[in-house]
Order: sequence, then C-alpha cells, then structure tokens
Amino acid sequence: MSEDFYSVLGVSRDADDEEIKQAYREKAAEYHPDVSDDPNADEKFKQAKKAKEVLTDDQKRQAYDQMGHDRFEQAEKRGGFDGGGAGRGAGGGMGGMGGAGGDPFGGMGGGGMGGGGLGDIFEQFFNGGGGRGGGQSGPRQGSDLRTGLTIELEEAAAGAEKQFTVARPETCPDCGGSGHPESADAETCPQCEGRGQTTQVQQTSLGRVQQTQTCRRCGGDGTLYSEDCSTCGGDGHVRNEATLSVEVPPGIRDGQTLRMEREGAPGENGGPNGDLLIEISIRKHPEFDREGDDLAHRAAISFPQATFGATIEVPTLDGTVEMDVPAGTQSGETFRLEGKGMPRLRRRGTGDLFVRAQVVTPEELNDEQRDALEAFAEAGGEEIEVEEGFFEKLKHSL
Repeated sequence: MSEDFYSVLGVSRDADDEEIKQAYREKAAEYHPDVSDDPNADEKFKQAKKAKEVLTDDQKRQAYDQMGHDRFEQAEKRGGFDGGGAGRGAGGGMGGMGGAGGDPFGGMGGGGMGGGGLGDIFEQFFNGGGGRGGGQSGPRQGSDLRTGLTIELEEAAAGAEKQFTVARPETCPDCGGSGHPESADAETCPQCEGRGQTTQVQQTSLGRVQQTQTCRRCGGDGTLYSEDCSTCGGDGHVRNEATLSVEVPPGIRDGQTLRMEREGAPGENGGPNGDLLIEISIRKHPEFDREGDDLAHRAAISFPQATFGATIEVPTLDGTVEMDVPAGTQSGETFRLEGKGMPRLRRRGTGDLFVRAQVVTPEELNDEQRDALEAFAEAGGEEIEVEEGFFEKLKHSL
C-alpha cells in the first residue's frame, strides 16, 4: 500500500488548505532534489507535490477521503479525475444525458458517463448508487486523535523513547464494535428500507440531481436492533487509557508534531484505525535559549577576567568545555562555539552555541579589593568619592 497523502505531508485529516500548503512548503524545502542529501529525495518530493495537489482540490479530496488511498489511485489511473472522463461513453457527448430528465452523474441516460468519468467515481463511492451493499457501508478509516508530550531540551537533542498515557476510544470488547449483543432482535430499517442510505432528488436546470446521504435513523447499518450493548451503550466504542511509546527524533523543535500510525480512533466496518498526532513541547532550560538549531548561553565573567583575558568553563549539552575569553572583552560580546548546538532534524550537521559574556560587578569587596579598585579609578583620572556611591559610578564608567 502506498503512503497515505495525509501522512506524506504530516497533517491531520481535518487540516485546512493553509495547513496543507504550509506542510508542503516544508517538505519541498526538505526534499527538493537540488538541496536534499536524502537518497530518495526525488521520490519524496514528488509524493509531497502529489499530496498537496489532491488535498487542496475540494472534489479530489472528497473522493480521496471516501475511497481511500489505493482505490483513489486506481480510479485516477483510469482517468477519473482528468476532467475529460465525461463524453467517452458509448452514447457520446455527456454520455446521453437523456434531455432535461437525465442524470448528470450517469446511469439515467443512454451510455452513462463512460468509463472513468464522474459516474464511475460515484459508483465506487456508493457501490453502484443503489445503497451501500446490504445496508453496510464500506470500510472507513477512523479519526485522527491529538495529544501533547513535554520533553527536556537534552531529550530533544539526543532523541529519546518516551512513554505516555492517552485516553482514546477503542472498539468495544463485548460487542466487537457492532453496538448490540448477538442475542438482540434485528429488523430492517423502515426509513431506508435496509439500504443504509436515503436519496433526495432535486430538479435543476441541468436535469434531475440525486443526493444520497447516510440514513439518520439506523446510522447507515440498514438494520435496527432491539437492544443496545450495555458496555458501550450502542456506540460500539469505549474510552480507555492506553500507555504507548514513541521515538522522539534528535533535533525536534517545540511545537512540531509526531505521527503514530493506526493509534487513533477505531475505523468503521473493518476500516483501519486513524493516526495519533503528538504535539511536542520542550521545557524551558535554565542554561540555554534555543533559536532554530542554535543555542545561546550567558556566561558571567569578572571584571579582571574581561580586562586581562581568561579561560572559563562553559556548559554545553554534551558536558562542560573550556572557552578562551580574550583580553579587553566587553560586556555583551558574543562568542561562537561551532557544532555545540542542536542536531538538525533528519539532516546532517549541528547548530552552534553562542556564548554571551556578561561582566558581573561585585556586590561586596574586602579592603584590599576596595583599595585596588580605588587606585585603578584614580590612575584613570577619575575623581571619585568612595563614600558617595563609588561602585555605582564605576558601573557606569564600565
């Protein structure tokens, strides 16, 4: 089975056009053959482009959601979405619309829509347009679910396997998702006569238009039951807590989303489960600020260290390293430690660590330190009365 278009772009099934386009831009930037080192970049780029084209076209997206990935691909190969499917039937023209009383979706006039046209697509949606096959709809994928996970910056840098608990709907173990016990009496739904669907016909300027929708009374089953399952109350689902484990890749950023396939809500009529989307939050770190793949750190140095130069210890995510502070360093001056930042997500290389020197003024001095600083100030030609706020004036002179 080819990869689902939503999975290709990493978006939920209810994502709007702007989210889809933004996801495509990110994938294009990551996998464009001119910039990516991925050996499969060309294929991944084409998949992302195809996914965006389908999911931003209302008609194609509706067909895709109802048919599923593989059936949609098959229909498209037969020309079902090329805009020219109509008119290739044996009846020619629009497939023999049958005048004002014809059905624009095929099947009402001579020749229908022809092979691969909209009539073929609707036939696949509704199993030929006459209900859903014994009152049962085809397999439908379950909904995607969302949850959040908070991690440490160190875990985001190194990658981690994290366990978490999520409350989610699951197939009822007592009724197997049917919503009723096996002993319940069954009768054909009188509203839809067992088809699972109701049909409304409207007269338009183009002729009659049929609109088919799920029967509200039986929920599409085509059958009514005398008794609901006592465990799930007829829903077919129960809400349970599940403990799962997810692999957090190195370099992930705050706000990014991981997808766990088939860990979402259960599907219907044998369809697959939806996916679980996990939004990552990275806890604020006491030593580092993060910007993209780079980190920033404030290093406190003394006035003598800034004046004469020194070697200081600087924390990194890999441990403490030594850094040279040159003589005459000014407060606020920034130094760059290459390769000491965050790993780049699913790419080669690592960001940098930017160390900002912050000269610290002592709050208390002994007599020897006081005399030395007073002599320093006098040697510089500063007239300072120590009793009247010497340290405050010295701060301003620095």
